Amino acid sequence: MPEHDLPDDHDPLRHIQPTDSDHLDYVGQQGLAVEQDTLIEPDVIKREEARSLWGHAWRDLRRRPIFIVSTLLIILLLLMAIWPGLFTDANPRQADLAHDFLRKPDYTDFFGAGWFGYDGQGRSVYARVIYGARASITVGICVTLAVVIVGGLAGMVAGYFGGWSDAVISRIIDIFFGIPLLLGALVLLNAFSVRTVWSVVVALAFLGWTQLARVMRGSVLTIKQSDYVVAGRALGAGTGRLMFRHILPNAVAPVIVVATISLGGYITAEATLSFLGIGLQDPTISWGVDISSAQKFIRTAPFVLFFPAAALSLTVLAFIMMGDAVRDALDPKLR
Repeated sequence: MPEHDLPDDHDPLRHIQPTDSDHLDYVGQQGLAVEQDTLIEPDVIKREEARSLWGHAWRDLRRRPIFIVSTLLIILLLLMAIWPGLFTDANPRQADLAHDFLRKPDYTDFFGAGWFGYDGQGRSVYARVIYGARASITVGICVTLAVVIVGGLAGMVAGYFGGWSDAVISRIIDIFFGIPLLLGALVLLNAFSVRTVWSVVVALAFLGWTQLARVMRGSVLTIKQSDYVVAGRALGAGTGRLMFRHILPNAVAPVIVVATISLGGYITAEATLSFLGIGLQDPTISWGVDISSAQKFIRTAPFVLFFPAAALSLTVLAFIMMGDAVRDALDPKLR
């Protein structure tokens, strides 16, 4: 008889029913799968939550050689500025014209007073390079902190409130932008009878806050239109809470990038002012002061000019490299 004509009673699969053990096995497998999904899902959620802007940026920075090199250089420079005695025992102000006038470097005298030679007053060039880091880095860091605070607050107020406050602050920024930094600093420093590190900081910060204010204003204008800011305002969050808890953490990234790059520029500005004789002066030890005093020996003893200029260039390069690395890490378009 053909197979399709067999009666239903002769169907070999008709009477096979799933047993209780088969049902339990199936349910157990499904329960195990659900349990595994339940155990894995929180870990996945935690990992996703951890992938914030700063988390992504830090993971990206750790893989960038330019960031590692610049960080090591900056750490070395900070150690030189804070504890110069770790690098040399020589006195940077001790002069011996009779024996050490423009004495050439002794490159076998590692970390000694004569390693980089002696300047036109018989002072150790190496010791002055080490101790000169303090003034230059102090000016750069203090000016940067001042412009971030002043410019950041001004930019937040202008960007968040808008209206007449934005118009007034923007016009003030435009006025300050019309004053060249070095020229304005020259005029301001002439008003000080004694020009110290802090007078240079005041002059540069007074003229340099406008760039950070404009960056912060643009960032706040973008962030305040976000859904979470609108929702917070609808739920009754106050102005202070919205500005400092919701807007500021998300608007500060471009400010950090610009501030890091600008720090090297402020160190250069201090050295330029000292070179022109308007910034720091003796007995303050500064790379700009040493470069200024060494220019008359550039033909007979170029090493007197080379070493402080090289230290200045490496410092500025380190901060610019770090700023570029941070900018690339915080900008999703550049990843």
